[in-house]
Parts: sequence; C-alpha cells; structure tokens
Amino acid sequence: MRNLIKKILPPPGWQVPVIILVGLLVGLGLYIFRISNASSYLSDDPETCINCHVMNPQYATWFHSSHREVAHCNDCHVPHNNMLNKYFFKAKDGLRHATIFTMRAEPQVIFIKEVGKEVVQQNCIRCHEKLVTENAGIARFEASRHYRMDRSCVECHRETPHGRVNSLAAVPHARIPELKSVVPAWLDNIMNKNNR
Repeated sequence: MRNLIKKILPPPGWQVPVIILVGLLVGLGLYIFRISNASSYLSDDPETCINCHVMNPQYATWFHSSHREVAHCNDCHVPHNNMLNKYFFKAKDGLRHATIFTMRAEPQVIFIKEVGKEVVQQNCIRCHEKLVTENAGIARFEASRHYRMDRSCVECHRETPHGRVNSLAAVPHARIPELKSVVPAWLDNIMNKNNR
C-alpha cells in the first residue's frame, strides 16, 4: 500500500502546487455543478427542462395541455424499460443538449432526433396501450388496425401535447417560471453596491 501511495504522490517540491491545482479543479467543478443546476437533472421536475431558455415554448405549450395533469417531460421523452437505461438516456441526451447550448449552436427550430421519436412512440403505447394494441377490444377501432399498429402516434397527434411549436418565438407571451439566479447573494450585493 505504501508503494502505491509513493507512486501516486508527486515529489516533495511539487506537493503544494499539485494540492493547490487539485483544489482549484475540484472547486471549479463544484462551482460549475452549482451554477448549471446539475442536480436538478436527476429529478423528473418539468421546470428542469427550462434551465435552458430554448425549451420555454415546449414547456409553456405542455403546461397548457391536457397531458400536464398526467405526464411530465420524462414520462414521454425518456425510456422506462429500466432505471439504468432511463438515467443513461437522460445523461446522454442532457450532455448533448448542454454542449449545444454552451457552444451557442442551438437551432431556431428544435426537432426531435430519431432515437427520441422511438422513445416517445414507446411511451405513447405504454400509457395508451388499451387503445393501440391488438387487443384493444374497441369495435370502432377494429377497422383501423393500420392506424393503431403500423404508424407512429405523432403522425396524427403531432400537436400533442406541445401544440404548434415551430420556433423560439412561437409563444412570445407565455408565462414561464423564472429561473433562480446562479450568482451568489454575496457577489450580487457587491455588484449592486458598485453600480450605485
């Protein structure tokens, strides 16, 4: 064990600079975790999706839809076959979204990726299974097997639950919860005193 510790530790002359550097990196990592509100992404809270202003139209239209009472963002947009897959998908998708947003490369119009479409389709079936499966048992749907089994739900229900969201300006007057400031109160006080 001592040999392993000796191999890991830097030479005596470098120990203090390495400790300071590691401390700075850990502190910077914790600060980024805090200001990005990263812990919120572990939850299923729909307000997490508006950490980026790009998703405001999607949040606003969902908030005024019939799905608001029964389904949140993750209910439709994340796989539910097992917990590992759910959080892997959230992490992969979230990292892609964060990278695009950080690089300021977000498109004017947001389109769901093919993988996301498949997940949404699986979740439509998961919630509405009695209406879409072969054993629906509803006479009026028997003649429409093609529409129930062979097509994507969004082919007919494209505007469910987001309505016509086609750009960042689609819902300019939507009431959206205000995001909390990421600036620490002590720094905000200093900035306000200097601006007087």
